[in-house]
Amino acid sequence: MNETGQAAPKPMHHTRIKICGLTREVDVDAAAQAGADAVGFVLYAKSPRHVTPERAGELARRLPAFVTPVLLFVNASPEHIRLGLEAVPHALVQFHGDETPADCAAAGRPYIRAARIPAGPAGAGFDLLKYAQDFAASQAVLLDAHVEGYGGGGQSFDWTAFNWSHPLLNASSRLVLSGGLTPANVIDGINRVRPWAVDVSSGVEASKGIKDPDKMHAFVAAVRAADAALHRSPV
Repeated sequence: MNETGQAAPKPMHHTRIKICGLTREVDVDAAAQAGADAVGFVLYAKSPRHVTPERAGELARRLPAFVTPVLLFVNASPEHIRLGLEAVPHALVQFHGDETPADCAAAGRPYIRAARIPAGPAGAGFDLLKYAQDFAASQAVLLDAHVEGYGGGGQSFDWTAFNWSHPLLNASSRLVLSGGLTPANVIDGINRVRPWAVDVSSGVEASKGIKDPDKMHAFVAAVRAADAALHRSPV
């Protein structure tokens, strides 16, 4: 209740937006202009969106204040992680391979841990609660589809397979929804999962590693529309 005895207005949730897999200056600039809260650089040599630590540093220096750079690693050596963090000193780290909690902690930096959830009906067998407990030290758990190799491959997992209201998942602050998101489906994903953030890569591309500025703007607009609709909802 406020001073007049009326119910206090519901706070507006701001779903954070990460655009991942950036490789070009023009795309970094466009992502920031579109309203991304974070951008991701893939330091995994087998990815078509791979950049070197030096290149990530060049791109990250273009970012305006309060847009966070994120370095994505897959089963990287401590030396490779060190080089990445030296090149982008203020980066958040994202582990997307088979890293253990100890491996993630060894980086000595705040980190996001990707959960690779099988696509289709098999996703229901993934113990997401245990995974969230195992990586309780992470800043967030990123939910991606598990396909051959590493990364979601532009595929989604079954968003109805889990109880998103469970307190161990703590959707208000720990979950990042990823995997096959596009401007067309991100509203449904936010409505179902209520994540803290969303992460998009292939869904805003013209081709692998080449972002489409119109798609990035459309994606951000869709996320903001989802936030506004949830704000108006009585629940």
